Amino acid sequence: MIKPHGSDALDPRFVYDTERHHALTKEAESLPSLLVNSAAAANAVMLGAGYFNPLKGYMNKADALSVAAKLHTSAGLFWPVPVLNLTTDAAAIRGATRIALRDPNVEGNPVLAIQTVEAIEEFSEAEINQMAEKIFRTLDPKHPGVATFTSLGRVAISGPIEVLNFSYFQQDFPDTFRTAVEIRNEMAERGWNTVVAFQTRNPMHRAHEELCKMARDAVNADGVLIHMLLGKLKAGDIPAHVRDAAIRKMVELYFPANTVMITGYGFDMLYAGPREAVLHAVFRQNCGCTHLIVGRDHAGVGSYYGAFDAQTVFDEEVPAGALGIQIFRADNTAYSKKLERVVMMRDAPDHSDEDFVQLSGTKVREMLAAGKDLPVEFARPEVARILMAYYQSEA
Repeated sequence: MIKPHGSDALDPRFVYDTERHHALTKEAESLPSLLVNSAAAANAVMLGAGYFNPLKGYMNKADALSVAAKLHTSAGLFWPVPVLNLTTDAAAIRGATRIALRDPNVEGNPVLAIQTVEAIEEFSEAEINQMAEKIFRTLDPKHPGVATFTSLGRVAISGPIEVLNFSYFQQDFPDTFRTAVEIRNEMAERGWNTVVAFQTRNPMHRAHEELCKMARDAVNADGVLIHMLLGKLKAGDIPAHVRDAAIRKMVELYFPANTVMITGYGFDMLYAGPREAVLHAVFRQNCGCTHLIVGRDHAGVGSYYGAFDAQTVFDEEVPAGALGIQIFRADNTAYSKKLERVVMMRDAPDHSDEDFVQLSGTKVREMLAAGKDLPVEFARPEVARILMAYYQSEA
């Protein structure tokens, strides 16, 4: 199986040892505590689950600035986006060497992790903007990623963490949320070595289904990991439980048995386009995947990124050998009227524009919101029914 990023074995920050877990829970009662923001909580979950291997905790100012500008830490570790615990006010924890991090997304704000404080440093507004521009390629306040990042605060608390739980993800998505450790273990049990990952924050339409099959066949993969985001989305995105049901129905009916793992991870979408595609590659390598499908406008939003910027970033900004995982580059996909199936347009040079039906998740959502039936070229009928029921319940 492919090695994790930056180490020979995964080092998840979740505390699996029962005695240590109990001792930390007890210790947390007497520690100064910080109610973290949702982004910092999501980072803790990803660190706990082993997805952000080999990081031990939150970055300091020098590492964050270096990662944003040059995609590596001060020590030279390749990493695509800063992993920070930012706050607007650190007065309550100044002078503390150990602090309890409280979860903003769970009722009662239970302790999510304990952090050893190595430094409390402040970014200038210019430095926050400098990082945002590098990560998102824009400073437009209408960009949801920019709006979130620039509002988190300018005080960074750095240092390693020990994670006590996975926030609301295990409880709310027991059948889907999996850690990188669990995914690796299941792949080993299945005897999978070559595995294609498919990232999604939307239900999968016909083009997505066919992309997974094309990539699987092209690299002769043992299986496909459909890995869905379970964290915070932007307004208008379809909620995780609906997406989960639609994807499970598609896999049940249209993929051979035992060739797909359907799992999810707990993180807040960054909408960082190319940089987020690279982060996706890092943590798919950490959960045992050898290939990541990167398609049109991967992790994008609006018209901030070129259609294939999330592919070219791997040529332009990722040094050779920085990652073990390989990228499966997907072209524009469309339904071929001639062949009566979804194809990559580059693979059908004998087709004219009239021979294709263009597919897009946005178009699917617009039709569903308008109460229109989805044509079979767009979505499998059984999947369409699940989505239609959701939209009608929201109307």
